[in-house]
Amino acid sequence: MQRLSARGAKLAGASPMAPYILEHFARKVDAWDASDNAAGYIALCIAENHLMDDLLVPWLHRDAQPPARVLAYDAMVGAQPFREQLARFFERTFLGRRFGPEQIATLAGAGTVLEALFYAIGDPGDVVLVPTPSYAGFWTDLETRNALRIEPVPCSSEDGFALTIERLDRAHAHAGGRVRALLFTNPDNPLGRVASADDVRAIAHWAESRRIHVVFDEIYALSVFGECAFTSVARVREELGPYVHIVWAFSKDFGASGLRCGVLVSENEAVIRAVDSVAYWGAVSGHTQWMLGQMISDDDFVARYTHALHERLGETYRSVAEALDTVGIPVVPAGGGIFVLCDLRRFLETPSKEAEHALWRRLVDEAGVNLTPGGACRISEPGFFRLCYAGLPRPAVLAGIERVGRILRGAETR
Repeated sequence: MQRLSARGAKLAGASPMAPYILEHFARKVDAWDASDNAAGYIALCIAENHLMDDLLVPWLHRDAQPPARVLAYDAMVGAQPFREQLARFFERTFLGRRFGPEQIATLAGAGTVLEALFYAIGDPGDVVLVPTPSYAGFWTDLETRNALRIEPVPCSSEDGFALTIERLDRAHAHAGGRVRALLFTNPDNPLGRVASADDVRAIAHWAESRRIHVVFDEIYALSVFGECAFTSVARVREELGPYVHIVWAFSKDFGASGLRCGVLVSENEAVIRAVDSVAYWGAVSGHTQWMLGQMISDDDFVARYTHALHERLGETYRSVAEALDTVGIPVVPAGGGIFVLCDLRRFLETPSKEAEHALWRRLVDEAGVNLTPGGACRISEPGFFRLCYAGLPRPAVLAGIERVGRILRGAETR
């Protein structure tokens, strides 16, 4: 195929991205606008947070001059001053204790961090356990180039999608290959659930007792608004040890997905060295490091920002949940993140993946609204859809919900 390698031909022939993402990029040129395009496309499928733009953009426009050193090469896992700033920021916010800069690596986004980390801890064909429902992008991050294989740990709506030790044991026993790691997201995507301290402790112990790595994806650590406070794995253990690693990024809590800066925290020196060896291909720009370092070192700004973040997320979530209830859409209660999981099972023609896809297609084509279908999140029960509510102005989100409601009312009467 045009003289490509086998892997190049595979990528050229079929994108590893989920169909809802490809649909989004195809339609975003016709995006909703309150004044000029009220009938336009409404993307409720992209996990971005623009609720905080009015605080972030003025800060980014400050009259500040970066030093000349940002123009030069530096450590590929992040300049020493930036990693020191991150260590202090993490201690003051959600990790609760100080890690050394040598235990921190930065790369161009959380996805790049995950790919580099799993490149270091797994070989092609090795298995990574991922509880489902799950963030859809993990399959792209781990399987596309690393050639790992994700084994879902399916959870059920019957008990609120609870992750249990029994379910982990079952998935581990039936993985059909060498299990190298467990990837656990807290707060959860797409459920918006915040794990208790006891659950975090139990999950770390389960993985460590089996001598497998456990990666805690804490990318929504500050985006919590419910009754259950967020507890990092760093707060429940005196040491992370060689098997426990933490991933975070500026993309969600600071609404800066376009700046591309993810962070790995690990006490495993060999893991950090291995990640450093491949960091050249995913380094964060010197200017971005300097700018973000200045921001997280501004204690007053961080305090004001995180307080406003909690308030705005909670208020927006409640408004969206009420609007969904008004149009007859049940939701899984959430306490964190920037999305809510909607239960549309009763609107499917049949309880099947095909019917779920047909409903998603109808919502996109007839309502101009794109939700994340449950199949992309590997939900074993067809009919659940993720709705992201922080990436667009609230009038657009509410208009999208109203459009979805109209389509579903039609589905009920057929």
